[in-house]
Amino acid sequence: RDSRTANHAAGTALRSRGAGKVPRRGAGDRETRVVSDETMPGQTQLMDALKHASNMLGELRTSMLSPKSYYELYMQVCDELRHLELALLDDIQRGSAVKDLYELVQYAGNIVPRLYLLITVGVVFIKAGQVSRKDILKDLVEMCRGVQHPLRGLFLRNYLLQCTRNLLPDAREEEAGVDKGKDGIVQDSVDFVLLNYSEMNKLWVRIQHQGHSREREKREKERQELRILVGTNLVRLSQLEMVDVRLYRRSVLSGLLEQIVSCRDPIAQEYLMECIIQVFPDEFHLQSLGEFLQTCGELHQKVNVKNIVIALIDRLAAYASRTDSPGIPNDIQLFDVFSEQISVIIHSRTDMPPEDIVSLQAALINLALKCYPDRVDYVDKVLRYTAEIFAKFAEGGDAAAGVSKELLRLLKIPIDSYLNVLTVLELGHFAPLLEYLSYAARKEISLYLVNNALDNNTTVPTQEEVDRFLQLVDTLITDQKDQDDAELNIDPEDFAEEQVLMGRLIFLMQAVSPDQQYLILNAARKHFGNGGDKRIKYTLPPLVFAAFRLAFQYKSKQEEDDKWSKKCNKIFQFCLQTVSALAKGEKRAELSLRLFLQGALAADRIAFDNCESVAYEFMSQAFSLYEEEISDSKAQLAAITLIVGTFEQMSCFGEENHEPLRSQCAVTASKLLKKPDQCRGVAISSHLFWSGRTKENPDAPCRDGKRVVECLKKSLRIAHQCMDSTVQVQLFVEILNRYLYYYEKDCEQVTVTVLKQLIDKIREDMPNIESNEETEQINKHFQTTLVHIRHRQEIGRAV
Repeated sequence: RDSRTANHAAGTALRSRGAGKVPRRGAGDRETRVVSDETMPGQTQLMDALKHASNMLGELRTSMLSPKSYYELYMQVCDELRHLELALLDDIQRGSAVKDLYELVQYAGNIVPRLYLLITVGVVFIKAGQVSRKDILKDLVEMCRGVQHPLRGLFLRNYLLQCTRNLLPDAREEEAGVDKGKDGIVQDSVDFVLLNYSEMNKLWVRIQHQGHSREREKREKERQELRILVGTNLVRLSQLEMVDVRLYRRSVLSGLLEQIVSCRDPIAQEYLMECIIQVFPDEFHLQSLGEFLQTCGELHQKVNVKNIVIALIDRLAAYASRTDSPGIPNDIQLFDVFSEQISVIIHSRTDMPPEDIVSLQAALINLALKCYPDRVDYVDKVLRYTAEIFAKFAEGGDAAAGVSKELLRLLKIPIDSYLNVLTVLELGHFAPLLEYLSYAARKEISLYLVNNALDNNTTVPTQEEVDRFLQLVDTLITDQKDQDDAELNIDPEDFAEEQVLMGRLIFLMQAVSPDQQYLILNAARKHFGNGGDKRIKYTLPPLVFAAFRLAFQYKSKQEEDDKWSKKCNKIFQFCLQTVSALAKGEKRAELSLRLFLQGALAADRIAFDNCESVAYEFMSQAFSLYEEEISDSKAQLAAITLIVGTFEQMSCFGEENHEPLRSQCAVTASKLLKKPDQCRGVAISSHLFWSGRTKENPDAPCRDGKRVVECLKKSLRIAHQCMDSTVQVQLFVEILNRYLYYYEKDCEQVTVTVLKQLIDKIREDMPNIESNEETEQINKHFQTTLVHIRHRQEIGRAV
């Protein structure tokens, strides 16, 4: 029989098999069972195989399955069609007529089985290499228009794409040779995939407009499940090796973008734009930025353009920062292109949420920092534009509270990137943008800046930079107008932690020269002095110690600077004023007292021209503070101990000033309220008459044994006046140790007789006191003292 008669008979058989429809009651089970029953039986007769395949493919005509169930059925059918393809290839190798087979399957009665079989045979046709690959591909993609049901059409065209993935022509025109008309060139592949992509996108969009409006969310969910089928076209285009930048811009991108814009579907537009970003090389994106970003402005108003632009920015920024990347070409002004196009997008989308606008600006800052790390002006330009946007919001009365989180993220980006607050200070529009944040957000940024400076040990070397930095973190320095009651009543521990950070910050304010450092301290004093009673107890003491350190720096440079003494005097005036301001507040007397004493000691150590007068002023201020502010007896004793200990180490006073000061210490100690405190205070004061040094004899202590003994005798008399016998014995033991100290220091007025009398007195009174834990400690102290005496006897110093 001739081939035409055979084809006609075979077509009749195929139509009869395909027409035998079975009622569809299940949701996939029956179809799957039919596919299993109609799988290739391994027969050698080609006609039987095609009949089984037609019957099996008829199940793909169902409209009752969900996309997920249809996909499972589709995968099972594809597995079986691969067996058919292998069988057909085997027949061809044995000499079967491929052309006849291609015509034969077109007689199948139903369009869906017909086209699946046509694609399968067409692939075999191409692999046989006997006819034009270009013509077959064009024929297949055109004939698939016959299926316009969205779900069936999508999977049919996906099958076409999968079957032809290794068969697409991928050669340039100049490389194709004489067979380019038969085999085709890369442009033919581009046209093939673009047409398939365009038709698949139309089918995918059509799903959105089917069914009742109340099922819109269900349809959108199904579309999300099917989107990868459309996206596969873009993957296939990206896999064509001969597609260069020129062809990409001229044919590929223009074809993709044209279909994206024309479909006017938000879901499709957003997904496909993101696909373009992900699948094509960075070099292609760099050369086609204008076209792509311009298209972003033409997308549907419901498309989240922010995510698309940010994805592209992040990808190019990552490309620029890779170690193996050649970087951004000099002829591409990447930042300017993005900045201009983002501005156009924002203006064209009047309903764009403010947080999306800020997110775009944040992405633009990321781009500038990664691609142009040295261009601080690019970052400042973004901040300026963002500030202008917020100014418009303020004019329109729009609340900016909803964008606070995004704005915080934007402002943290340069801080994290530069790791240097001095670079942040160069951003002229950073501070104005802070004003649009709430108090809590400004405070968060301020803490972020301070911690960044401390973590990176960033020194601030000039007065101007100190002023700008402290203005930037002013939220941590002074009370703000927009603080509410909850923020004013912050947890004390959290508040203390914040202010301790500010205190540490002072020591990062380091100038190159001492004169500049003095200006820095004055500038800082003006800022911190406005902090209020709650803050200055944390911030002013570090400032005073920084000033003391500066005075020591001047002393070390006294040979280079003949005015160093006057400058030191000026520094101590600064310190005196600062500590006096601190002393005015409540519950800061002890801290201020310590700072006055520290100032007196520092003046003594530096020994500049006017150091005696300065030290005397600090000591007198300490005494005044003691008398006026400290009332608790234990605190008074601790203060006297500090004063005596400080005064004992000083040698800058002449006898004219030294004598009244040491006498004042003894008198002040004797006026303490409680007798035990009086006793201890007077005993401590005795050291001033023994170890104290004057300006006339700085290396020779006073060694006034007479006055020492007077103090010790007075302390004994006060101890005798104590009514509590336990306390009395404890004081006797302490005074005994004072006597021993002076005896060992060769004080002639302290004799063995006095020591023995005191020891006997303690031994006499010790048994009479009540036994408890306290008396055990007193007895242990006494016994330890006796052991010390015996030890001294053994080494030759008898007592």
